[in-house]
Amino acid sequence: MKCECLAGCPFFNDHMKDMPKMAEMLKEKYCLGDFANCARYRIFKKLGKPAVPGDLFPHQKDRADEILGD
Repeated sequence: MKCECLAGCPFFNDHMKDMPKMAEMLKEKYCLGDFANCARYRIFKKLGKPAVPGDLFPHQKDRADEILGD
């Protein structure tokens, strides 16, 4: 199962084009696997797309927790 946001995710479509190996690793782990634990996805689901910082990496759970107030 893949993340519903993958096709339009600005993080992967804009910010990761210069880091293809890291992008593939993160996509495999989060977008095509455990997307419910992706920091970007968690914020998207709770606060909506405009609340997701453009520079937030999928593994930045602590930063997502701060934004979500968790």
